[in-house]
Amino acid sequence: MTIDNGVRVIAGMMVLLSVVLTLTVHSQFVWLTVFVGVNLIQSAFTGICPAAFFLKKLGLSNA
Repeated sequence: MTIDNGVRVIAGMMVLLSVVLTLTVHSQFVWLTVFVGVNLIQSAFTGICPAAFFLKKLGLSNA
């Protein structure tokens, strides 16, 4: 798995988790979805992605 695919997997899992938590625990968990979306947008413009940094440290490749 590449870093790009890993970032998409993590983002998708975080969105699904936040939806489940919003529906079952508390409505304020919707802010987790907002955080993930804003992080994806800023990483598109800046090229800085915290998830990619951690995935690279775990040994995933760029190719």
